[in-house]
Amino acid sequence: MATVELRFSALPEHVRTARLVAAAVARRAGVDESVLDEVRLAVGEACSRAVGLHQRGGVTSGAVRVSLTDQEKRFLIEVEDEAGPAFVPDPGVDEDADEDTLGLAVITGLVEDLEVTHGARGGVIRMSWPVSVDALAH
Repeated sequence: MATVELRFSALPEHVRTARLVAAAVARRAGVDESVLDEVRLAVGEACSRAVGLHQRGGVTSGAVRVSLTDQEKRFLIEVEDEAGPAFVPDPGVDEDADEDTLGLAVITGLVEDLEVTHGARGGVIRMSWPVSVDALAH
């Protein structure tokens, strides 16, 4: 099981880099070519959401962590923010919550295996995709 970890300051200009790294690592892990755009888009949405939570919460020192793990039959991506639990938008109260809700809806449409959690330090979005059987043979 190999893991690549990327940490970046919560700035929008780093989201593109996270998408490119995720697609490259997913390809190397054996994720089917037809799914790579979904991986790229889902990581972009998850990272954009994390950056937005940091910015709306005024968290300037925290980082966004992207963990890319090649498991035996799955490729797992975790996107973790350090925005803290107080900065999770509340739909109907925070107008930025609509953007957050839309981002999660997009991710949900792209990823079958998805888990969104919130803890004391911030939130984590866990996503995974199957690894191609052909890739496992090589």
